[in-house]
Amino acid sequence: MATNLAAASVPGTANDESNATVSPPTTDAKTDNAVPSDELPSAETRRKAEELPVLDREGNSHAFKSLYQGPNSASRVLSCQEFLRALCESVRPEDLQRLPVSTSIAIVGCGDPRLIDFYATETKCPYPIYADPTRKLYDEFGMVMSFAMGARPAYFRQSMTSLIASSFVQGFKNLSNGLILKGGESRQNGGEFLFEGGEEKEMKWCHRMTNTRDHAGIPELKRVLDSEGKVLGTHA
Repeated sequence: MATNLAAASVPGTANDESNATVSPPTTDAKTDNAVPSDELPSAETRRKAEELPVLDREGNSHAFKSLYQGPNSASRVLSCQEFLRALCESVRPEDLQRLPVSTSIAIVGCGDPRLIDFYATETKCPYPIYADPTRKLYDEFGMVMSFAMGARPAYFRQSMTSLIASSFVQGFKNLSNGLILKGGESRQNGGEFLFEGGEEKEMKWCHRMTNTRDHAGIPELKRVLDSEGKVLGTHA
């Protein structure tokens, strides 16, 4: 039995525009007026989503289900580097190895896969990162598009001024390689999806962001991955 957390992120800079992609984004993406819920996707939706392609850092295509067909997997869909930094500092691969059930984390973003290495370096992310530049996975799982920021979360350490300055610096680094505008649709919100079970995983828990900073909190993710708090610590 295993647990997998799947996550989607945006491998790019904070001020990237929606130019990113290997193929055009779908046109039925949910917009600012949509209100996402944390209900699990239907069985039909999950069957469709598991065959959708995600790209690795070399541009190779993989079926989404391959990200969670091994040990327990947590898939996370992210749009915030600050959150990913906090997650990677709080939940390390060696911690996951100590959990009673084999557990892994995968990140999926909506930017150009050529930005994955840059994004992994900037966030010091030790987990595998993939790209879904078409955003079909986001659409299937009911994730919305919104510029709304919401309340400042606990994981957010930089001031807005520092964040904007950092975005410009990161953009400059990608100016020469033509990837400065390839970070993905900046309105795209993400979410977190947990898969558990044996050979055939089932989604057991999910969270969809309602604004650009509405990630599931680090304590909540720890509780989902380690309900007794024996490895990842308390959930306060």
